[in-house]
Amino acid sequence: MARVYNFSAGPAVLPEEVLSRAGSEILDYQGSGMSVMEMSHRSKVFQGIIDKAEADIRTLMGIPENYKVLFLQGGDSLLFATTFINLAPHRKADFVITGNWAKKAYQEAQILGDPNVVASSADKNFTYIPDCSDLPIREDTDYLYICQNNTIYGTQYHTLPNTKGHTLVADQSSMFLSEPVDVTKFGCIHAGVQKNVGPAGVQIVIVREDLIPDDLPGVPTMLRFKTQADKGSLYNTPNCWGIYMCGLVFQWLLENGGLAAMHEKNTEKANLLYDYLDASELFHPTVTDPESRSLMNVPFVTGDKDLDAEFVAEAAKAGLVNLKGHRTVGGMRASIYNAMPKAGVEALVNFMDGFERSHKKA
Repeated sequence: MARVYNFSAGPAVLPEEVLSRAGSEILDYQGSGMSVMEMSHRSKVFQGIIDKAEADIRTLMGIPENYKVLFLQGGDSLLFATTFINLAPHRKADFVITGNWAKKAYQEAQILGDPNVVASSADKNFTYIPDCSDLPIREDTDYLYICQNNTIYGTQYHTLPNTKGHTLVADQSSMFLSEPVDVTKFGCIHAGVQKNVGPAGVQIVIVREDLIPDDLPGVPTMLRFKTQADKGSLYNTPNCWGIYMCGLVFQWLLENGGLAAMHEKNTEKANLLYDYLDASELFHPTVTDPESRSLMNVPFVTGDKDLDAEFVAEAAKAGLVNLKGHRTVGGMRASIYNAMPKAGVEALVNFMDGFERSHKKA
């Protein structure tokens, strides 16, 4: 069976070169006589895998030495809590709510301390990024939290908030490694890899060392960043296969020009789809402000739920799969991550054009 164009928001498409290499090594990783899925995380072979993965992501992102790179488990749903536990010594954090994930992070902080919402785009169903140039950030807050790309609603910060000297913490999951980033502007970046980097099950945390507390009385061992930071993410058995796959994707990115080249390709793909949507009489983007549009996740609707469902079904028959939108937005959503080739977006636009012509009212 031929491979489809997979527009899933996550788990999502991976580079075919990476999948092919992983397939070739699945029974015998580089002469070890075993699969990465079988080897001990304490072995020299796996130590080499995780060391190279960390070195390559540091090269890709230009991560300074005073930042730790952690390969964790538990997903964003756990990081929403552990970030607050570790980075909010005064139990205060301010949040910009631009969708479900920032809202969930805020709700976890409500359980643990005193969070505060300084801006929100809920008034228009999260279809824009609020003005963050002069936020009412509390002077004694520990950090400002954002979800930098909103997978469900298709919005993205293209200008970072003015933090007024406070630490910036960002969930970058669905835009991670899609464009260059100045890590020094953040105290902490966390990202689930299942959207743009690898298979589900690994959470990458990049955190400035001085923010990692030496002691957290009353906090369980596995909820402390220091536990894994001191042990090179090997305090306990990590997701060995997931880290290996992330490492292959890091190598693929480096071999293909790094994040600057990836950003150029992603911009080209996104413009192709947005240009069609802006000119279409049938399909309409839910994010109309170009300054708020995500390069990774593009929601769109026809305004007719039955027609939306027909489009999704017919697209799947044509090999364009996982286009159904999230229930809070409806319609369709095309996630066009790094591994989605331009040909996939062209195929989608061509199908949309044909569908529109066949449904044009006389």
